[in-house]
Amino acid sequence: MVSTLWLVGGGIVLYTLVAMALKAQGRLPEAIRVQGPITTIHTQRGKAFLNWLAGPKRFWRAWGNLGVGIALVVMVGSFALVAFAAISAVRNPTPTALNEPQNVLAIPGVNDFLPLSVAPEILTGLLIGLVVHEGGHGLLCRVEDIDIESMGLALLAFIPIGAFVEPSEASRNRASRGGQTRMFAAGVTNNFAVSVVAFLLLFGPVAGSISVVAGVPIGGSLQGSPARDAGIDRGTVITSVDGESVADADAMQATLAESRADSVPVELESGETVTVQREVLVTVAVRDAPIAVNETVTAVNGSRVSTVGGFEDAVGSRPVADLTVRNQSGTRSVQLPIGTYSLVAPDGALAGQTDLSGGETVIITAIGGNRTVDFDDLSAVLDARQPGDTVSVTGYVGGYDGERRTVEVDLGGSGSDAQLGVRVQRGVSGFVLDDFGVDVYPSNTFLTVLGGNGGGGLGGIERAYLTLVLPFASLTLPDVGYNFAGFVGPVTNFYTVSGPLGLLGAGFAFFLANLLFWTAWINLIIGQFNCVPAYPLDGGHILRTTTETVVSRLPVSNGRALTSAVTTTVSIAMILGLLVMVFGPRLLT
Repeated sequence: MVSTLWLVGGGIVLYTLVAMALKAQGRLPEAIRVQGPITTIHTQRGKAFLNWLAGPKRFWRAWGNLGVGIALVVMVGSFALVAFAAISAVRNPTPTALNEPQNVLAIPGVNDFLPLSVAPEILTGLLIGLVVHEGGHGLLCRVEDIDIESMGLALLAFIPIGAFVEPSEASRNRASRGGQTRMFAAGVTNNFAVSVVAFLLLFGPVAGSISVVAGVPIGGSLQGSPARDAGIDRGTVITSVDGESVADADAMQATLAESRADSVPVELESGETVTVQREVLVTVAVRDAPIAVNETVTAVNGSRVSTVGGFEDAVGSRPVADLTVRNQSGTRSVQLPIGTYSLVAPDGALAGQTDLSGGETVIITAIGGNRTVDFDDLSAVLDARQPGDTVSVTGYVGGYDGERRTVEVDLGGSGSDAQLGVRVQRGVSGFVLDDFGVDVYPSNTFLTVLGGNGGGGLGGIERAYLTLVLPFASLTLPDVGYNFAGFVGPVTNFYTVSGPLGLLGAGFAFFLANLLFWTAWINLIIGQFNCVPAYPLDGGHILRTTTETVVSRLPVSNGRALTSAVTTTVSIAMILGLLVMVFGPRLLT
């Protein structure tokens, strides 16, 4: 199937060919100008309105001065952020989805984090951002008596990518440095102001009218899992398991852990009841594990098991077990030690008191006479000990085919935190088991960030930052696992609307929340990006005018050359930093 990126790219090429042909034949109106795939639409309309709006000049100059201060702070932060990201990309070049070329473009359906389902809200927020940005430049032009040659919209083929105000170059040069700086800062000031207004509306009355439905919201089910076989998938809300009401994921896991039944009835928020036939599915496995992801453990030492609890019961007294494993090719028998899969830390207690040097694999089956089947068992044993306690550690050094050894170790650590000196893999013997197979959607977390649930004690700046990273939360926030694109699709099943907005319908409330979310998000991005101190961005122009102001007060003979050297050096550093930040991780690995 042809990807959206290829379709958009093909459309841009076709548009460019047609537009260039019309330009060559002189069939385009004078107001429309084409340069390759870039089209600009010019107009003289709106000048009279800007002249009228610029009337209270003292107020707008105060607004512009405020914007200059904000822009300078953001410019310094942008410089530091880009420099830090570029250095990190060189030192630790780890590619992520954020480095994919299509994810640099804010195009819904092309950018993996901007889905087509919210394209109207995203494009509306983008249009608002472009209008207020360039409108701010135009307004401050008139406040500072700078003439405007034309205004308009810039498009990449058929995709709006910016608006513009063309000030008269001669008129702009006659304006004071302060007037020019205020004019260049006005666009980002307006973008940040729009973000603040949108955030206040979203964090206040809109998110306050939305609440999470009772039950367990399912973000998805694992491939080949019992839950997926029973028809439980994204958008499902589970309200009870095995006859027990479950208010959240912890309650559901506790109910499943207590049950040893081969099948459990599951009631859904829709009122439907389905039966889940449980099987022990491998969901995570270390690289050298003899059991792979999506394989099913059907028996332990010949006795059938269908639940994780039953599996743990069967291996509880057996440091080594024969597992019957089923996959698409059939069944097979695997014998392996059952314990906590660990890597010996070079500077830990275990390596320091034995002949181990660090880095060895050890499957720990007992500590101090206490059986350790999995990560939780090992943690519980250490929690009951103190640093300095002497314990016997039994395990298989070298992994699955390793030598069984028992050693005496004085636990390390500080305070009441006893440490053995190993890095532990979650699960049993290097693999994680699941007899249900669902991922819980963090609906409560997302709503709290957006101002619902009473706000969760988050401050305004902290909430703004978390909101900014929500579209790629799976990469930036720990233990989230999902990106938030808005209240769209099956996700709306996890929320309900009440209060005055509820009278207008849940659909309207979700649309309004999405519009405010994406408007705030995009205007923050536009403002921050334009503050990057590099030409031809606003930050580059502000850098020039502020540098000229500082240099003019210095005892130097050639201030213009010094200004050019400073602005050129900073601009080149920023451009190179951005390129390394985006492309470096993939080029260096």
